[in-house]
Amino acid sequence: MSERTATRTRETAETSIECTLTIDGTGTAAIDTGIGFFDHMLTSFAKHGLFDLEVECDGDLEVDDHHTVEDVAIVLGEAFDEALGDRSGIVRYADRKVPLDEAVASAVVDVSGRPRFYFDGTFSQEQIGDFTSDMARHFGESLAMNAGLTLHLEVSGENAHHEVEALFKALTRSLDDATRIDERRQGTPSTKGTL
Repeated sequence: MSERTATRTRETAETSIECTLTIDGTGTAAIDTGIGFFDHMLTSFAKHGLFDLEVECDGDLEVDDHHTVEDVAIVLGEAFDEALGDRSGIVRYADRKVPLDEAVASAVVDVSGRPRFYFDGTFSQEQIGDFTSDMARHFGESLAMNAGLTLHLEVSGENAHHEVEALFKALTRSLDDATRIDERRQGTPSTKGTL
């Protein structure tokens, strides 16, 4: 199997980002977005998905966290899309439910090449440090649109830190499962012959 890895960059008036992703990694991460909680979530994303991930982002945090979170998700989605190539041999579908204390989150994913996003839930607090809680939902949406995922996310709980962390863990565990190579499968997992 060839190494499934990609490096993507994005330069705008709002952010400057470099992202390197290895799908078949060990969970190592080097993350610097300028938002402490977001760095924690991306490190957790790498660790629990066994993806090797490097993200360096210089964003307009003097405005707010929106452009940084959104653009990192865009670049990470593009990296997944590039690293997966024609998606030959992947499992394709997966779902995970992850608890964190009182919170529980679920992610259902189809690595279909047809981006769709659905979300159910509310976050108990508006902010987690410098991270706006609803940006977790927007991260999922931007990732799905740029990685070519059909993605359903759901979350409930009483503490936004736990809710968002459970959501990131459910997302990354489902992506790890769905992007694995099934040795029994030849070619692209679709009756159409392409995704």
